[in-house]
Amino acid sequence: MEDAMAYADGVGALGWLLVSASLVLLMTPALAFFYGGMSRSKSVLNMMMMSFGALGVGMLAWVLFGYSISAGPTVNNLFGEPFSNFGMIDVLNNYAEDPTSVISAGFGATFAIITVALISGSVADRMKFGSWLLFAFIWVVLVYAPVSHWVWGTGTNGEGFDALLGGGGPLFADLPGPYDFAGGTVVHINAGVAGLVLALLLGIRKGFGKEPMRPHNLPFVMLGAALLWFGWFGFNAGSAFAADGYAALAWVNTTTATAVAMLGWLLAEKIRDGKATSLGAASGVVAGLVAITPSCASVDTWGAIVIGFVAGVLSALAVGLKYKLGYDDSLDVVGVHLVSGLWGTLAIGLVASGTINGDAGLFYGGGITLLGVQAAAAAITIVYSAIATLIIGLLIKYTLGLRVSEDVEVSGIDLAVHGETAYEEAK
Repeated sequence: MEDAMAYADGVGALGWLLVSASLVLLMTPALAFFYGGMSRSKSVLNMMMMSFGALGVGMLAWVLFGYSISAGPTVNNLFGEPFSNFGMIDVLNNYAEDPTSVISAGFGATFAIITVALISGSVADRMKFGSWLLFAFIWVVLVYAPVSHWVWGTGTNGEGFDALLGGGGPLFADLPGPYDFAGGTVVHINAGVAGLVLALLLGIRKGFGKEPMRPHNLPFVMLGAALLWFGWFGFNAGSAFAADGYAALAWVNTTTATAVAMLGWLLAEKIRDGKATSLGAASGVVAGLVAITPSCASVDTWGAIVIGFVAGVLSALAVGLKYKLGYDDSLDVVGVHLVSGLWGTLAIGLVASGTINGDAGLFYGGGITLLGVQAAAAAITIVYSAIATLIIGLLIKYTLGLRVSEDVEVSGIDLAVHGETAYEEAK
C-alpha cells in the first residue's frame, strides 16, 4: 500500500510539472500578443518575433549551458559548473528512472525563456533582430542562469543567496534566507533592470515624447494579458513542484492580487486622467501577477490584497517616469516588471504570514530582519544584472551594432527586416 501511494504521489508530481511547464511555455506567445498589441502597426511583427526568437535561442542556451549554471554543483556560491551537465545529457539519460528531474529541467527552461522575452518590450521599434537573438542567448547564460543558481539552484543547501544572506550560510547564519517562490528577483527585477540598461544603450526612438506612439491593437493587448494570467498559474502554483497546499495557496493568492492590482491601476487612472482604460486593465493585470510572484506561497489573502493594490497604483504612476527622466522604455518593462517586482520582493518582509519556515513579515510580528534580507537580495540582483547586461550590450553594440538605421526605424522594421507587414493596405 505504501509503495502504491508513493508511486501515485510521484506520478501526480510529474503530471503537475508537465502541465505547469506547458502553461509557462504558453506565456511567451502570450507576451507576443501583449507586446505586439502595444507596438505600432509598422513594427508589430518584429515585436512578436522577438518573443518567438527568445523562445528559440533561450531554449538552446538553457539546454547547452543554462541548466548546468543554474542547477549544477556550485562554484564558490556564484554559479553552477557550466559543463557539469552540458546539453542536459545526464538528466535526459535518466528519463525512465527519474522523469520528474527531466521535466524539472524543462520547467526551468520555460522560466529562462519568458524572462529574456520580457526584456524585448523595452527596445521596441529600434533594435536589430540578429543582435537581439545574440543578446538573448548570452543573457540567459551569463545573467539569468547565475541569478537562478543563487535563488533556486542550490539555495536550500546553504549556498547561493542563502550563503550570503542567511539560512545557515557563513556570513549571516542566524538570518532567514531570502524568499522568492517563483521569480521576483530572478525574473522580474532581473528583466526590468536589463530592459532599462538596453533602453539607455539604444537611445530614444525618433519622435519619442513629441509624437503619439499609441498601441495599435488593444484587443491583442487584452488577449495577451488574459493568456499571461492563465499561464501564470504554471509559473506560481507550478513552483510548488507538486499539487499540494502551497500550490493551492499560490493559485488563490495569484488570482486575488492580480484582480486587486487591476482595480488599483484603474482607480489611479480614473483619478489622474478621468478615464479607466482597457490598456490600464491589461497592464494592471500584469503588474499584479509580477508583484505576487515572489510571495504567492508566503502570504495570506490580506497580504495578497495589499500587494496587488499597491502594485497596481505604483506601476500606474511609474510608467510615466520615462517621459520625465528621458529614457525610452517602449512598452513599460521598467514601470511594470522592475517596479512591481521590487515591490513584491520587499513586501514579503512586510506581510509574510509565516507559512514558510515560520518566518513572518514586519506587520505579522516578525520584525524588520526579513525585510532587510529581501532588500539585500533585490539590491544584489539589480547591481549584477545592470553590470552584466551593460557589458553584453556594449560588446554587441561595438561589434554587430544594436540599432537599426533611421530609415528602417521610420519606414518600419517589419517590412525592412522580415519582408512582411501585419496588415494589407486597404484597396
